[in-house]
Amino acid sequence: MSLEFFRGKSVFVTGHTGFKGAWLCHVLKRAGARVTGYALAPENGALFEVISVDNGMSSVIGDIRDIEGLTSAFRSAQPEIVFHLAAQPLVLDSYEQPVYTFETNVIGTANLLECVRENDSVRSVVIITTDKVYKNREWSYGYREIDELGGSDPYSASKACAELVVESYRLSFLQKKGIPVSTARAGNVIGGGDISANRIIPDCVRAAKRNEPIDVRNPGSVRPYQHVLEPVFAYLYIAERQYEDVTFEGCYNIGPDEGDYVTTGFLVDTFCKSWENEMSWQNVSQKDAPHEAGLLRLDCSKIRSVLGWRPVWDVKTAVEKTARWEKERHTGGKALEVMNMQIDEYIGCVR
Repeated sequence: MSLEFFRGKSVFVTGHTGFKGAWLCHVLKRAGARVTGYALAPENGALFEVISVDNGMSSVIGDIRDIEGLTSAFRSAQPEIVFHLAAQPLVLDSYEQPVYTFETNVIGTANLLECVRENDSVRSVVIITTDKVYKNREWSYGYREIDELGGSDPYSASKACAELVVESYRLSFLQKKGIPVSTARAGNVIGGGDISANRIIPDCVRAAKRNEPIDVRNPGSVRPYQHVLEPVFAYLYIAERQYEDVTFEGCYNIGPDEGDYVTTGFLVDTFCKSWENEMSWQNVSQKDAPHEAGLLRLDCSKIRSVLGWRPVWDVKTAVEKTARWEKERHTGGKALEVMNMQIDEYIGCVR
């Protein structure tokens, strides 16, 4: 993979003010792409603000549910490549706001694909969903792209629905126009700058800054944790390959190597060691808490065999990189320099 491919290309990114969106846009700007973002205003203290992502790109603040606003921004950008990250991304929040979750994740995806259908500039589309699109049976083996979709919580169900929307648009409209569209189902992502509520690494960082024990809801749950640069570069690679050859479109799992599926308790232990101060955590699991999957694995053999992609950093390295970035920000250091250094290190490992 060469980021040179994106130089000068017009790229449209929804959800650019979010955690993954900010990392993706920063990498695209470094590559010389002409980036337009469309998303809600960033939260206070978001990575988007910390590293001034909007410098050097067109940033449009809008709601993905607003088809008129989205259409206007899309037409102005005339993108060749589209990344759709805008979403309500949290399981627990989906229990509090189920209708908003479905509107954003399902109708928002349809709105974006409608823009793609009506604009002839587009050559490649990547829709980001999640590893939670599968009907979770707590199996010990990894879910494959051909396994049944589903979801007991509103977030997972909404993302499974989004996959059906994508397939419908692909078969009904986009294949006829020669526009490849893929869905990317990434595992649990960690990295510097995530401030989301009810996510384990942000919870660790907040506890560390307060010098308090870390509250862990489900320490025995197993998840495909990976550094944010893993899916970001996978998204870029999918977009590039299907731009050059439409037969590469499809759906792809993106996750760590088999040995890096760890419990949340192990992840927190690793963070505590990486932070280097005296830290501890406590189990705050509740019997009546909303349902969250206990075991979730992905089979990522398809993206490795078809596209030749594989992860670069193991989970220990991912946690160390995250802690390094967060400590730099916590001490008032140069977080952007650390971010650029980590991107360079990652690219060096890929090469």
